[in-house]
Amino acid sequence: MTVKLGTNPIAWSNDDMREIGGDIPLSRCLAEAREAGFAGIEMGHKLPREAPVLRAVLAAHGLELVSGWYSMALRERDAEAEFAAMAPHRALLKALGCKVAIVAETSNAVHGDRSVALARRHALAEAEWPAFCARLTRLGELLAGEGLALAYHHHMGTCIQTGAEVDRMMAETGAAAGLLLDTGHATFAGADPVAMARRHRARIVHVHCKDVRAPVAARALAEGMSFLDAVLEGAFTVPGDGAVDFPAVLAELRGYAGWLVVEAEQDPVKANPLSYAKLGFENLSRMARGAGMRLADGR
Repeated sequence: MTVKLGTNPIAWSNDDMREIGGDIPLSRCLAEAREAGFAGIEMGHKLPREAPVLRAVLAAHGLELVSGWYSMALRERDAEAEFAAMAPHRALLKALGCKVAIVAETSNAVHGDRSVALARRHALAEAEWPAFCARLTRLGELLAGEGLALAYHHHMGTCIQTGAEVDRMMAETGAAAGLLLDTGHATFAGADPVAMARRHRARIVHVHCKDVRAPVAARALAEGMSFLDAVLEGAFTVPGDGAVDFPAVLAELRGYAGWLVVEAEQDPVKANPLSYAKLGFENLSRMARGAGMRLADGR
């Protein structure tokens, strides 16, 4: 198994609450990501979205574009309309050589609203499931025709949050709808990422390696915090610094050949991005090798 290790700018500058790390320049983020050892990085709001400009910026730091989040509204429109709406995004991914398209349903989502508690998220109504899953499958088929694998990102504060919701989505969609396994969001939602990896291994096309400080996550839920307040309180951290059993998760990903992305949003004032990037890279590298994975850059 050959994998590449990537990261996400969210450790330096938050996308949902842009004042978090707003003063950190993009050049510092990219330089530190490479200094930590990462081969690639996902999109963030400070990265340019013009393909030639983005390619040059990343190349100057020796980084590849891994992929980038796309917010969907499949509860409100069909797959063809969604596919058309994401044309600029998918064109950028293709131009930069990406293989997966990260998508998440964000209509009525609360993860970006600091005034709304996680408990008030909008789950899918029973009547919505058939159309949503059919549309997601069709969108995956359309993306596959463009050479991109759909990677659905289950996420706190959205309509696909719990382990049961992930299981149902996987059961009611076709093979073209791939899964992004996010260890941190699974754990925060009360699911077991090891079991999730085991159940859905054949459909996992992308992996976000996020650790969880379990006491903080539990307090966030008990006290009715918003997702962003939980982030600011330190619910997430890098692999090996929390409660997730990464060796067990990685052991379930036999045959996986893609990116392992350290995506652990924290307040950079409290958690120095470079220090945590280095810690995450070192821990994940060691655990990936221990699971029999080979790192593409030879480390």
